[in-house]
Amino acid sequence: MAAGAGSGAQFVDRVVLHVAAGNGGNGCASIHREKFKPLGGPDGANGGRGGDVVLVVDGNTASLLEYHRRPHRKAGNGRQGQGGHRTGADGGDVILPVPDGTVVMEGDQVVADLVGEGTRYVVARGGGGGLGNAALATAKRKAPGFALLGEPGESQDVVLELKSVADVALVGFPSAGKSSLIAALSAAKPKIADYPFTTLVPNLGVVEAAETTFTVADVPGLIEGASEGRGLGLDFLRHIERSSTLAHVLDCATMEPGRDPVSDFEVIERELRAYDRVLGDRLLSDRPRIVVLNKVDVPDGRDLAEMVRPEFEARGLKVYEVSAATREGLRELSFAMAAMVGEYRASLPPAEPTRIVIRPEPVGGDTDFEVRALGDNTYLITGVKPVRWLRQTDFANEEAVGYLADRLARLGVEKALGDAGAEAGATVMIGTMDDSVVFDWEPEVPAGEGAPGPRGTDRRLGGRP
Repeated sequence: MAAGAGSGAQFVDRVVLHVAAGNGGNGCASIHREKFKPLGGPDGANGGRGGDVVLVVDGNTASLLEYHRRPHRKAGNGRQGQGGHRTGADGGDVILPVPDGTVVMEGDQVVADLVGEGTRYVVARGGGGGLGNAALATAKRKAPGFALLGEPGESQDVVLELKSVADVALVGFPSAGKSSLIAALSAAKPKIADYPFTTLVPNLGVVEAAETTFTVADVPGLIEGASEGRGLGLDFLRHIERSSTLAHVLDCATMEPGRDPVSDFEVIERELRAYDRVLGDRLLSDRPRIVVLNKVDVPDGRDLAEMVRPEFEARGLKVYEVSAATREGLRELSFAMAAMVGEYRASLPPAEPTRIVIRPEPVGGDTDFEVRALGDNTYLITGVKPVRWLRQTDFANEEAVGYLADRLARLGVEKALGDAGAEAGATVMIGTMDDSVVFDWEPEVPAGEGAPGPRGTDRRLGGRP
């Protein structure tokens, strides 16, 4: 949601962010040479890792406006390794500051809930750097003629939503005086005007009372039908979700026909209860609440407040008559809010990590790979390791392809294909149905180290690419 469209957006609390981490640098295939050591052994170094894209909670960031303007962010790529054991430089990370209370979603799934200054979440991980031939050397393969390619970085689209982090949420109709009240209670300076439209920006203020410091959110005015998407209600209702206490701010001096504090209260309560259906827990209807009868500095407003006060008290609600204009009753109200916030904080269990991360299980569950028969002597191999190894392989280098075959054999892929009924000449796909690398399986070709011929070639491939 972007507010203030007529004069340039100033507040945004929901954006789609397109992120791409950096690719890892390729490893280097190099042989050390000097005057009296023409073949001094492999000295190709590893490539640098790709940079990450990281979200970090920053107290100086108030909205997601920057990502509304520039939604595409990419981290730096790793540099290629070099001879002489010179490792490639890592790609630079991209650090994206976000407001406290930002929720990260992939589709409809919440993957991170960022609360607390400095909380970090890696939204896209950079690819690993490829190994150089020095790291690939073994007793049987003393001078590999290949290196591994760097892995591609993660790339995805995520939704960022801001849910205000406040102890007390001021709710009420537009022009009920919430902005004036938060300005009077705290040092916040919201834009205030006498018009019957909703504030477009949730304002936060810090209040100190009874040795308790707490935050108060001026939640933009709600209207009837907000929970069903009317107006901007759904966009604003999520700013109430984190608040422990609700304060109904009721206008006792409204001149609009058909409105009074009691009917306003009942309309807002209906909208809060209706919004409960989208919440999994901590329902809004269960939150402690108080009633604030505002604008008692107006003679008719004071009379109306005294008239409706008994009705709210009969419902078991604490009622406070205040005037944001003259500051009447604000001290008593702030101490009451502090007591409710303190009671809620005392009821909380010991602090747990503020970041919630949910990750889907890798393909294949607990196994490294899975073989699926597709019919007509065709098989699909899925799994994190085989796909990763494919990305690291330079298919223009026969020795690198042979090394891939060795790795797959050690993993058990050859045996699994035989157990699945694969016959010579079988079509083997590694990856997914839509994105895979296709091989012709020849079980009579032995796997294992010792097969390479001249550097960069493998006798098992018979010179084939």
